Amino acid sequence: MGWDFAIEPLLPWPLLAGLALAGLAFIAISVFIRGRGWVLRAVALALLLAALVNPSLRNEDRETLSDIAVAVVDQSRSQSFGDRTARTERALNDLKQAVARLGNTELRVVTVASNASAENDGTRLFAALNEALSEIPPERFAGAVFITDGQVHDVPAAPGKLGLNAPIHGLITGSRKEIDRRIVIEQSPRFGIVGKEQTVRFRVEETGAAPGPIGVTIRTNNGEEHSVEVEPGQSVSIPVLVDHGGQNITEIIADALPGEITAQNNRAISIIEGIRDRLRVLLVSGEPHPGERTWRNLLKADASVDLVHFTILRPPEKQDGTPIKELSLIAFPTRELFVEKLDEFDLIIFDRYQRRGILPMMYLANIAEYVKRGGAVLIAAGPDFAAEDGLYNTPLNAVLQVVPSGQILQGGFKPEVTERGQRHPVTRGLPGAQGTTTNWGRWFRLIDAEAQSGEVVMSGLDNKPLLVLSREDQGRLALLLSDHGWLWARGYEGGGPQTELLRRLAHWLMKEPDLEEEYLSGKQDNDNIVIERRTMADTAEPVTVTLPSGTARQVELKQVTPGVWRASLPVTEPGIHRLADGKLTAAVAIGSADPKETADPVATEDKLAPVTRATGGGLYWLEDYSGLPRLVKADAGRQMAGSGWLAFKANDAHRIRAVHEVPLFSTLGSLGLLLMAFAAMWYREGR
Repeated sequence: MGWDFAIEPLLPWPLLAGLALAGLAFIAISVFIRGRGWVLRAVALALLLAALVNPSLRNEDRETLSDIAVAVVDQSRSQSFGDRTARTERALNDLKQAVARLGNTELRVVTVASNASAENDGTRLFAALNEALSEIPPERFAGAVFITDGQVHDVPAAPGKLGLNAPIHGLITGSRKEIDRRIVIEQSPRFGIVGKEQTVRFRVEETGAAPGPIGVTIRTNNGEEHSVEVEPGQSVSIPVLVDHGGQNITEIIADALPGEITAQNNRAISIIEGIRDRLRVLLVSGEPHPGERTWRNLLKADASVDLVHFTILRPPEKQDGTPIKELSLIAFPTRELFVEKLDEFDLIIFDRYQRRGILPMMYLANIAEYVKRGGAVLIAAGPDFAAEDGLYNTPLNAVLQVVPSGQILQGGFKPEVTERGQRHPVTRGLPGAQGTTTNWGRWFRLIDAEAQSGEVVMSGLDNKPLLVLSREDQGRLALLLSDHGWLWARGYEGGGPQTELLRRLAHWLMKEPDLEEEYLSGKQDNDNIVIERRTMADTAEPVTVTLPSGTARQVELKQVTPGVWRASLPVTEPGIHRLADGKLTAAVAIGSADPKETADPVATEDKLAPVTRATGGGLYWLEDYSGLPRLVKADAGRQMAGSGWLAFKANDAHRIRAVHEVPLFSTLGSLGLLLMAFAAMWYREGR
């Protein structure tokens, strides 16, 4: 760089100005009175003022710094639709080459992918730009280029307050001719009471399509489906029955639109978590016995259980003259319980019940039908089950797949979990069951029986069946072939997990997903999807995971404990992931179940337009150009965008490495010149 003139006064400017005015006044008086030597006085005053002003010549050794531009590349899920990926790659390569031709300009590239968290859903280009700007000095920032489809979800509400001193340009990768059809869930409850209906409301939206009715298929989690026709934009409400605990999934599928940009958003899923209000249990005890109070205490201790308990204190055949009206506090409402309100109970428990003419055979036949329709029955058997008047010799044997031999085995034994029971969720991992033998207390009575079907999950004396679980049509039945479970509750020989076993039995009978033997599920664990398969089989088939983008991946499972197989898959996309292994299907929502990336995938310039206007940038559809709009540099204050061209700001930023300065009146020569002027002035005055 050349030399510059610099001034660094030795005194404040106001004081210098005062001295100059005083000197000029003195000279003016000298001229007025025609004093001798006023010219020499003026020269001396000028030299003195020049010395006090301290002028100098300065030369700076500068290093030119490059301008820095930022390319924010949208690699979110919506960028995979149509030709957007290819256009993005081509535009980025062309931009790199164009910046290289500009000279003295550096390009920094930032990529943005779809986020898998529900809290940070969508395409967040401005967050990425702000992070990049934190490492760029403001005086070197030349501008930014967004290569995107225009679906940006973190556009500032006040673009004029961004505080950027350089333009932001947008290169739109989509097409103006894109069309799309999508499902929008307007209302979907997160929770619902099992057995009750919830309302799911949705609408179908279209962009660029001709108006007309649209076919929509509604598919529930039990496999049932039906079709309806809706108009675009019309809100449609559908009732959804929450028929079990856990996830109840309803899938809504709109017919594909020919030529639409993507069919991924033609599907939407409503996930309602089923919860039970209260568990209604009917407990019928055939006679008073030590274990009766234990059953009642266990059920009453659970606040979520509504218990109706009847105990047959006196068999009808007993005749002792007691008046009929004094035999019971209330009449046993057999018809009301076993005919009119039978289906209102979630679980029926028979505790040492035997046929004594109190319940007619027709009522027991009703209970068998109740099981087949989806009901649940638990039989805690004692000696009554081996007798001729036991429940097996009633119409209830239509769902009883355990045949008693008529023998009662006596002798101490520790209940054991069978090999099949180690895989079954009801008995797998029961407290105290670890290792080859259990450390539970002993029982002393077992009803000898043969299980013709179902799962024998616990065994007793001589490896005879102790606990048998079976499925009958849509319902379930559990049979405990001993009435000595109360010994555990009393803590005999250390007791056992009676409370936990009963809880698991009730939940299995209620078809709770956590206690299903055959079950496929998935959940998000940080950046992974954890897939779990529960099965009674020796092996588990690979699981096919269909990503929200439609890509399918096969995952091999590994056994982590008997009956439980797991695997993990890294999360790469937000949205609904569908799992299938050929027998079971499941769905897991990663991040948002309705991600913004597919909510409206049609390319647009409307969202970025306020920002580009506020910063002086421009918007360009790449489909209008064979390559990239012409890229130039422009000085600050000049126009930064136009038809077919865009500009980065030329900042002329530099760094000073050294400064060379030559004082003009701080040298011996200037001091000598000043002394000569004063000497000449005195000499002239002395003559």
